[in-house]
Amino acid sequence: MATINFGGTKEDVVTRKEFPMSKARETLKNETIAVIGYGVQGPAQALNLRDNGFKVIVGQRNKERAISDGWVPGKTLFDIDEAVRRGTIVILLVSDAAQREIWPLVKANLKPGAALCFSHGFSIAYRKQTGVVPPKNVDVILAAPKGSGTSVRRNFLTGAGINSSFAVEQDATGRARARCLAIGIGIGSGYLFPTTFQREVFSDLTGERGVLMGALAGIMEAQYEVLRRNGHSPSEAFNETVEELTQSLIRLVDENGMDWMYANCSATAQRGALDWKPRFKKAVLPVFKDLYNRVKTGKECARVLSACGQPNYQKQLTKELAELGGSEMWRAGKAVRSLRPKEAARAIAKGTKGVAGRSSN
Repeated sequence: MATINFGGTKEDVVTRKEFPMSKARETLKNETIAVIGYGVQGPAQALNLRDNGFKVIVGQRNKERAISDGWVPGKTLFDIDEAVRRGTIVILLVSDAAQREIWPLVKANLKPGAALCFSHGFSIAYRKQTGVVPPKNVDVILAAPKGSGTSVRRNFLTGAGINSSFAVEQDATGRARARCLAIGIGIGSGYLFPTTFQREVFSDLTGERGVLMGALAGIMEAQYEVLRRNGHSPSEAFNETVEELTQSLIRLVDENGMDWMYANCSATAQRGALDWKPRFKKAVLPVFKDLYNRVKTGKECARVLSACGQPNYQKQLTKELAELGGSEMWRAGKAVRSLRPKEAARAIAKGTKGVAGRSSN
């Protein structure tokens, strides 16, 4: 493992240098990886593993999408129970609520010595609520990409990779850690950082409900609404709320950090951001404390299992997403996106002028 200084705290991580693809292939050369579920993460992880030369099969009830991606019924595509029986490593990628539903079927078909792999700590960390209690004769491991399925696939195809966390909950074979790291590298991770099932789910649920999705959408809606009520047009409100963030500023943060983004904005923007950041932090800190407490105590788990397990959930979800997408802000966004230039990208090399930014004010 490599020791990296993260903001003054040294942590051990696994990079492709310490665990190269060749080692991952050697580790899993006699394994059959069964990816169960072909919804959000399933396609990305299964295709990345297949493209990297691993033996992969898919277990899925509705097979249409998997067939369109080249998985062959009876050869590389099976019903869930058959895929679990054939797999020596079973990656469970159906939704958290669905994992509880299919767990008896998965458990009944797991072979002794198999590895049960998750990309989310939910089912294991909240096992008292989910009922997912693996038998003692299988490895239980976690390889969790820090991004959506589409990002996992896109980053793989561009060569960028994506960082992931990993954990070993149960080592029945003595090979659990090696299997876990090999899966993590195989799905395209740039590096892997250690965690536990519990820490992964606590941070993940907080992040999804907070900055990554819930808070982001809520803050955008609030600012857009204030601008519109004060006479600004939909295009102006959307551009100042979403477009500049996604097409400009967040890319600067990605490249070199928040301070670098501040350094490469106008003096007026810098001053305003520095003055208002503490006020926003003070306003939302109590919300985040409440959110983390609900995650830690299992209340968010209960909410997920209760809501997502309802027979009419897909219908309700479709309605809620339609309301979100049908709002003026996101309809305005659709129009804005359609106006983006469609010109071919120009090459950016080391000597390209005007793209480096300034390192200080």
